[in-house]
Parts: sequence; C-alpha cells; structure tokens
Amino acid sequence: MGKAVLTVDNITARYGPVEVLHGITLQVNEGEIVSLLGANGAGKTTLLNCICGLHGDKEGKIWFRDADITRVPAELVVPRGMAHVPERRQIFSTLTVEDNLWLGASHRMPKTSKKEIAKEMETVYERFPILAERKWQLGGTLSGGQQQMLAIGRALLSRPQLLLLDEPSLGLAPLIAKEILTIVQEIRSEWGTTVLLVEQNARAALAISDRAYVLSTGTVMLEGKADEISNDPRVQSAYLGSSHEAV
Repeated sequence: MGKAVLTVDNITARYGPVEVLHGITLQVNEGEIVSLLGANGAGKTTLLNCICGLHGDKEGKIWFRDADITRVPAELVVPRGMAHVPERRQIFSTLTVEDNLWLGASHRMPKTSKKEIAKEMETVYERFPILAERKWQLGGTLSGGQQQMLAIGRALLSRPQLLLLDEPSLGLAPLIAKEILTIVQEIRSEWGTTVLLVEQNARAALAISDRAYVLSTGTVMLEGKADEISNDPRVQSAYLGSSHEAV
C-alpha cells in the first residue's frame, strides 16, 4: 500500500441548518482507484465538493499530500495537485475543444512553457482521438461521451496527483460508459494518477477499484477491498441487483 495522498478525518457538512455528512473518515493511498458508492442523496457529491474546496460549510480535517487543505479554496487546491471532474462534465460549451484543454493547464503558466503544455496536449489527443478530430469544434456541440472525455482531458492537463471523478458515466450509453471507465484505469496505469471515483454503476466501479467506501445518509456504512465489498450481501442486495444498478 502506498503513502496516503488524501485523508478525510471526521468531516461533517451542512447546507444551512441541515447536516448532510456526519463524521466521514476515509483515506486514499498513492496509486489507488477508490470508489465511493451509495444511493442518490447519500452525500457522495457533497463529500467530493468538500475535498476540493467547493463546499465551505464543513468541520473536521482534510489532508492532501501531508498538508491541511480543509479551508483552502478550490482555485488554490488545483495547483497543489488535485483535479475535479464534476457531475455532468461542466465544460465551457462556447469554447472550442482546444481552448477547453488549454484552460486545464492555465494555472501552470508561465512556469511551464506553452511548448511543453502543447506537447502534453498531444498526449491527451492520442488518448482521446475523437477530440483531436474535433479540436476546433465548440464544446457544447460534442456528444455526452465526447464531453466527458474533454472534461477528463482538461483535468489531466492540470497534472494532478489525485483525480476526483463524479459520475463519469452518468447519462452515457452503456458502451460509451464502459469505455470511460476503461480510460480511468488507463489514466492510473499510464499517468500514475490516483483516483477517487463516484460512479452510478456499482458493479463496474468495483471491477476497476482497489478499495471502496459505501455511504448511507451521510455516513460510511461499509469500507474495504473492492472484491470484499462486491461479495458483501448488503451491497449485493442494495447495489448489485443488475449490472446497471444506480448508486
């Protein structure tokens, strides 16, 4: 097991007077793919937003690469080596594919030359050939799967050590969803990126993960190795009834 990249220690979070996370504790180690599973409303997206600095009404501690980032705003978390691909992609629909990708690397300039970033962009285009074919097309005209590839490519150009992925297969056709999750594995193996994954298809998520946490109404109900979670009767009953069970 590698060194801890991310440690979430007893995090609670609120929306106004309503507490939605109740003492969440988890750890993601270097080189792992870790999945967050749970029903809609379990708190998965809120937890990711707490980690990356988008949700400020929280208590507890969040450590990233041995630094306390609990109160660090999102725009300062990214340069530290964390990237977040939010639910429903959130690309810039009126910008071209190429411009969307450049924005992913914007915080690295001018320390990193445009020539070097352009070279890395070619690596992204090699990973996602359809984006190379459509580099001058507006992001909003891409298909859902292509937009997801663009959002991931944009995140990779920030050179993250930790990639947060929120529902990357949401709304995609099954074959495209499978391709996206295969790409997640390849990002880990080829780029060396650690991944914290929220995914609606529990079976598919567990198949590519090293470990998993199962959230229920804002608390960690279960944690362990992915194969152990897959074989747990409670998880099988709640989330693995079919290969497309939503979580």
